[in-house]
Amino acid sequence: MIARHHVEEIERVLDGCATGRDSQVSASWKRCVEIYGMDPTRADPAHIVTEAELRDHRMQAERMIASARSGLQSLFRQVARQNYTVLLTDAKGVCVDFFGDPDFEEDLRGSGLFMGADWSEELTGTSAAGACIVTGEPVTIHQDDHFGNAHTALSCTAAPIFDSMGQLAAVLDISLLQSPSPKSSQNLAMSLVTASARRVEMANLMAQSRREWVLRLSASPEFLDVDPEAAVTLDGSGRVIGFTRAAGKMFGGADGALLGQRIDSLLDLSLDDLPDLMRDRPTEDRVVNMPDGGALFGHAIAPQTPRSSRPVTDRLRKQGGSLDALAGNDPEMQRLLLQAERLAATHVPLILSGETGVGKLRLARALHVTNGKDRKLITVECAAQTPERLIALLGPPGTTTATLVLRRVEELPAEVQTLLTALLDERPGLRPLATSCVDLGQAVRGGGFHKPLFYRLSGATLSLPPLRKRRDLGWLVDRLLRRRAPDELRLSPAARADLTGRAWPGNLHELERVLDVAVALCDGRVIDLPDLPPPAEMGTETSDEDSLEDVLEACGWNMAQAARRLGVNRSTVMRRMRRAGVIPPS
Repeated sequence: MIARHHVEEIERVLDGCATGRDSQVSASWKRCVEIYGMDPTRADPAHIVTEAELRDHRMQAERMIASARSGLQSLFRQVARQNYTVLLTDAKGVCVDFFGDPDFEEDLRGSGLFMGADWSEELTGTSAAGACIVTGEPVTIHQDDHFGNAHTALSCTAAPIFDSMGQLAAVLDISLLQSPSPKSSQNLAMSLVTASARRVEMANLMAQSRREWVLRLSASPEFLDVDPEAAVTLDGSGRVIGFTRAAGKMFGGADGALLGQRIDSLLDLSLDDLPDLMRDRPTEDRVVNMPDGGALFGHAIAPQTPRSSRPVTDRLRKQGGSLDALAGNDPEMQRLLLQAERLAATHVPLILSGETGVGKLRLARALHVTNGKDRKLITVECAAQTPERLIALLGPPGTTTATLVLRRVEELPAEVQTLLTALLDERPGLRPLATSCVDLGQAVRGGGFHKPLFYRLSGATLSLPPLRKRRDLGWLVDRLLRRRAPDELRLSPAARADLTGRAWPGNLHELERVLDVAVALCDGRVIDLPDLPPPAEMGTETSDEDSLEDVLEACGWNMAQAARRLGVNRSTVMRRMRRAGVIPPS
């Protein structure tokens, strides 16, 4: 009697009548008859693939099985007492992993709730796994929602699992041999299976993204670090190269359109802001603004290995990521970064010196990321500090283990310098990294900086060179341009020569602004000379520190380029070379 009523209802659905079934069920029934030519009066048994076929399916799904195993085990522990069976099918519908009660093995195998069962819609008819594969959406197929009479006792709830490129990779299904009649009895099953599928996607993305930055996102801070809602993987230029399904829906790119988009076009942050979103800061402080005025909470995970084989030291290559990303093939920067990598593993206080805009704050963040571990990152804008504000920022003695970045420490008011000296003595868990644009030793000798504080900050000094002395200026230009423009946008030879020949008194800050203007003005795919704003009006004052030989080496002994960086003409460079006895290498 039940079978006859079931067949009659399918016929009414085919005639376009509403029967109260979910739209997903009605659509699947229509596909079964109109596309697959199935007969609802038949009661075909479950189809189990051969052992050889199952090995092939499992081999092809090996990576997903590994990523999903822990999640499947956790899900089964939650539902086993309610007699649920947990299945993982591949994108073709074949069960490649399975958790069920061994006491019911024979019944489970006979019903197709077992390893090797093929639940593809074209073979088995309407089922949760089959409909999920077709639609890409979670679905419950409850009892006589099933098309074939052989499965009308089952209740199955499934959710899709997508890979990091937005393609369907697997289906997670929990099923019952027998269940209560109301379909609403499976609402909790739907919540559990969709949450588990999301976690499997996250685990799969993390397993594939050890060499890149991962940004995990949540609408609230409570579960940000332990169970975030969405995640994206970013390449070295800040473009999305992987994402979870939830991130695709969040940014309107679930079908793969999210790939290649720059993170700063989706959120109000850049690749350089990611260290501020690591676990060393309270979750409620890791706010990421959205273009529509909304906000999310972010958790950034740094690369574990380097992204490229650029010439860096073996130690940096093993560490990967943060320090490696600060320089190209510049010998002086490579030596400095090797020192930085070694010092990062210590508690030694550091002074990071250099002109305005050379990247001192970037280096401070990279040092923290390299060996920050569970430390907080506290950044202090020294010019704006008062005693009360500083005490509140650092917290009570003995409670904080943190990297303390003192930005432009020479601008710290005198009364706060004395206070900070005492606070550092009281808080041994603070590791200070002070950035400075002046010679602090000279400031101490001139009475402009508190001597006891200087000696608490000056464990070692790392001096960053200005751009005009760097041999990797071309690499820096390319890296910063990739962050701002599509991959196909490039510099003309004339524009590249102009940029690499400038003196850059504003260093990285000035270079970034020039590229921003050039990208905005460029009409087409090539940035040319007319697109570049003129150099800053202030000239570069050369000093004894700016040795002529240093600049010539940075320019590869190109006299014209060295002249542009020094702000003089070519004949002046030649004259200075003769006077200083500088001879070009043969």
